Amino acid sequence: MSENDTTTELPPTIFVLFGATGDLARRSVLPAFFQLAQQGLLPADWRLVGTGRRDVSHEEFAQRVHEALTEFGPQPEDGPWDEFAQRIRFAGGGFTTDDPGSMLDVVAEAKQELGGDPQFVHYLALPPNTFAETTRALGEHDLTDGARVVYEKPYGTSPESFRELDELVLSILDEQQVYRIDHFLGKEGTQDLHVLRFANGLFEHVWSNEHVAQVQIDVPEKLDVADRAEFYDATGAVLDMLVTHLFQVAAEVAMEPPVSLAPADLQAARESVMAAFRPLDPEDDVVLGQYEGYTDIDGVPDDSTTDTFVAARLWVDTDRWRGVPFLLRTGKELARSAQRVSLVMRRPEGPVKTDAHDHGNVISLSLSGSGSIDIDMLAKRPGPDLELTPARTSLDLSAIPGGTPLPPYVSLIHDVLTGDRSLFTTSQGLAEAWRAVQPVLDAPPTAEVYPTGSFGPVAANELPGEGGWLLGQTEA
Repeated sequence: MSENDTTTELPPTIFVLFGATGDLARRSVLPAFFQLAQQGLLPADWRLVGTGRRDVSHEEFAQRVHEALTEFGPQPEDGPWDEFAQRIRFAGGGFTTDDPGSMLDVVAEAKQELGGDPQFVHYLALPPNTFAETTRALGEHDLTDGARVVYEKPYGTSPESFRELDELVLSILDEQQVYRIDHFLGKEGTQDLHVLRFANGLFEHVWSNEHVAQVQIDVPEKLDVADRAEFYDATGAVLDMLVTHLFQVAAEVAMEPPVSLAPADLQAARESVMAAFRPLDPEDDVVLGQYEGYTDIDGVPDDSTTDTFVAARLWVDTDRWRGVPFLLRTGKELARSAQRVSLVMRRPEGPVKTDAHDHGNVISLSLSGSGSIDIDMLAKRPGPDLELTPARTSLDLSAIPGGTPLPPYVSLIHDVLTGDRSLFTTSQGLAEAWRAVQPVLDAPPTAEVYPTGSFGPVAANELPGEGGWLLGQTEA
């Protein structure tokens, strides 16, 4: 739809958005779809079919899309809104196995307009408890043949519910049709992990326990949970972040070199290393917390024990990483917001003595925004004396000439349209993640109360050892 159209070779596509009037669709999916249109990354011909329980006209739904873009961007007036709006449809009346509402009629009309045999993408921007029924309905109404189906997280809220959902999904769809979204894998910084390591001998040769003392994957958040208190209280930090985003990023860091960067090879490498995740020890390797005032939030029970903070020490039992702790931390109402992966290098043996509390060399990637690569080192402070001082060199990925960074949802939806499953989780990978977190779910440690604006419970300081957490920690 722009002069830079690069995907006109894609087949005509019907993109069905379930939950099209919900918060996730308005904040993330619809803006991403419009940005794809702006950058010429959609097929040459397509239709967007929103779904919902109410009967809404095509024009009224288009107006709601316009309002969502006005609120969350990109702005409709930046174009190409008029052409975009002409391709928007809405199917009301709900969608169940017993009653498809107006879906079949709207889809039939869209197919006739596009002609031929269009590609179907079904995007389930829905609460996870509706995934099973919607999947059954897709099968019941013959909408799965050759289709790609996108599932938001959480794909299961416990090991048992994951297994039940996955068995159902794979009884109706082939694994290659299933796209389980984890938007951390769509971040530019996460994707650059592959290139940083595998395309640069400078990093690949030190990417092991011989040179790396520990890995920190740290995602503190200043945000509270007041706007989604009911959902969060039923979930908590372990289920919302640890078993999903943080485990997936750990696998990206720890994987063995894949045969190639083709989707199947990347997924196989990710699955293989997740099978080597040692189950977490809830007594020695996990600290949970809950911020002060959490139970005062509307929708949160006064006696809630839900964790709003988790720090964990994960061990990866491969020859490459045996003995290296992967330190994972995330929480709400913390002192700062960041998304950073850091490899803390071992101190060199030699004549230059360094402070035992100084991390020295650190290779780190910021996953926030467009991402950046930072290298911390020790250098001589200019002057007559041999005085060491910390120094950093940084590369902002958005500053690389000719690059056009894509936000995670834009990147992932584009991959769905092109059939690239590299950055999507697999059935086997998720099964291994649930296996590793199972002991914590069976016997969770007590969530320690921590003050807002801190870095969580003091007990979490014990996990990284004397050097501490790079981004900061709560002092006793």
